[in-house]
Amino acid sequence: MTHLTDLLTAIVSGVDPGPFALLRRDGADELELFTGTVDTVERLADIPLTPGVSGAQTLALVPYRQISERGFACVDDGAPLECLRIRDHRRIALADALAMLPDEQVRTTDAAFDITDEDYSRTVHRVLAEEIGRGEGANFVIHRTMHATVQGPPLVAALAALRRLLVAERGAYWTFVVHTGTRTLVGASPERHVSVDDGLVMMNPISGTFRRAGDTPDRKALLRFLADPKEVEELYMVLDEELKMMATVAEHGGQVIGPYLKEMSHLAHTEYLLAGQSTRDVREVLRETMFAPTVTGSPMENACRVIARHERRGRGYYSGVLALVGHDDAGRQTLDAPILIRTAEISPAGRLRVPVGATLVRHSTAAGEVAETHAKAAGVLAALGLGPAAPDRGGEPVARLADDPEVRDALAKRNAPLARFWLDQRSPDAPKLPGLVGRRALIVDAEDTFTGMLAHQLGALGLEVTTRPWHAGGSVDGYDLVVAGPGPGDPGSPDEPKMVAMRKLLGGLLATGRPTLAVCLGHQVLAGLLGLPPHRRDAPYQGLQREVSLFGRTRRVGFYSTFTARSEADRLDTAYGPVELARDSGDGAVHALRGRGFAGVQFHPESVLSPDGLAVLTELLSDLLPAPRTDELSATGGRA
Repeated sequence: MTHLTDLLTAIVSGVDPGPFALLRRDGADELELFTGTVDTVERLADIPLTPGVSGAQTLALVPYRQISERGFACVDDGAPLECLRIRDHRRIALADALAMLPDEQVRTTDAAFDITDEDYSRTVHRVLAEEIGRGEGANFVIHRTMHATVQGPPLVAALAALRRLLVAERGAYWTFVVHTGTRTLVGASPERHVSVDDGLVMMNPISGTFRRAGDTPDRKALLRFLADPKEVEELYMVLDEELKMMATVAEHGGQVIGPYLKEMSHLAHTEYLLAGQSTRDVREVLRETMFAPTVTGSPMENACRVIARHERRGRGYYSGVLALVGHDDAGRQTLDAPILIRTAEISPAGRLRVPVGATLVRHSTAAGEVAETHAKAAGVLAALGLGPAAPDRGGEPVARLADDPEVRDALAKRNAPLARFWLDQRSPDAPKLPGLVGRRALIVDAEDTFTGMLAHQLGALGLEVTTRPWHAGGSVDGYDLVVAGPGPGDPGSPDEPKMVAMRKLLGGLLATGRPTLAVCLGHQVLAGLLGLPPHRRDAPYQGLQREVSLFGRTRRVGFYSTFTARSEADRLDTAYGPVELARDSGDGAVHALRGRGFAGVQFHPESVLSPDGLAVLTELLSDLLPAPRTDELSATGGRA
């Protein structure tokens, strides 16, 4: 059974047609129909992908629980990693598909969220106070689920909902139905998580939710939305988090393109495009990018702990991905993976689930985040008869707010305060910092993969960089520089294993005099060892950009911190010699410090929020690793 008419005939007759997927990609004037068999595998590496076979081979349904492959926390609900092994691939004109798909109202009963608005509000308050307020991260996504029961054949309902989404929804990256026999997914996901084509990796972080009111686009309201500090900072934070992922999977990190406005029927989002070249297996790319910060939070590893702590139940396929893998005609691997959001899951018995989440940041309000969950679910709920449909324009073209000159200007201005290192095309052959070429740096990662971005910046300056997790231990011999990296948590905790390990690392580095750079959490621990114990800020500095005075220069940099050291003086005498402090003139917060053989910065020089970050690193490393003298070069045969 390979053609849409045969498949629909079987479904209407009450016959299970077997596994299939029917999908429309962004802007396509056709639908793709995949049929085949379904296998269940344990790991992403096991997703079938046969060399030498061109075309789409497997469509994998990747549940959220696969995050455990990275060693991250999750509530394991047993949702399987199902793989549709494609035996036949057909293309159907969009108009023909719309004429064939069932045009009927989906009917449901017993519709209700599993968590009431009031209970969700209380969860928002707890996460803001107990997690963001205590330094556990910059943002977290907490979900709730609409449950209902479908009346009538579930597959007919799913295909009718698909038709409504194809007609009424716009701006989706994929609009789809996937049926495996054990479940049916139907949705219109706005967001590409990751794709690979000819070695080019692309990601599309989306953030901010502008709710459309009525049929007429409200230009003034959109401009207010684009200027809203919460919305701007939220997008910058997910941009930073996905740049961390690109730093891992792309040889030279990711280049930032955009931002753009993604307009849908009920709402609009802002988005960036990230691009970078990679030679990795596409399944490895998929594994290293599990899962998008737009549906989890940052830093990623601790976000997973926070999700498990506050949701206390599995996510199923919500925030996972559909992953279509195969080969192009030249034999190169391909991957196309939309995020499983704005998606309903229907069981063979007709049980319906529609999960939806909101991103909680330091500016969040409970009422605003409750409203965001309703807005995000509106499109798929309307297709399922559980909410009002978008206005029917009778085939008239939809006015695009993104074409308005003031809107374009407002979007372009979002890049003005960002680091050009990530916005501009970078050449691997760019000049390096004299004195660093051939020298080795070790970055100790304290559970924040900002270290991947930091590694690219240090590499661009000329260092050969190795990254090691905090718990791996090992010698620091053979490295010219050790970087104590960033991470979440309370630096003053006396017995938390990570903090104990970081204090031991930095204590040893101070004792031996090995050149040391400490960033964010590393800086806080270093400051504590020097006699400046960190304090919790009155308001978190999560995703905050500031101009600060650093040793006589004004620098614009980005902070992701809840704790800070404080001092009443610009100089500190320690057992390791005098230490110079760059501190806030108002509250004494220590933004940076430097002494003989060591330096620390509270901010993230590698962040997209740090336009002066590379200049700061250049200055600090020039002091920590000065260029060898001429007589030293002669003694080593010219090697630095």
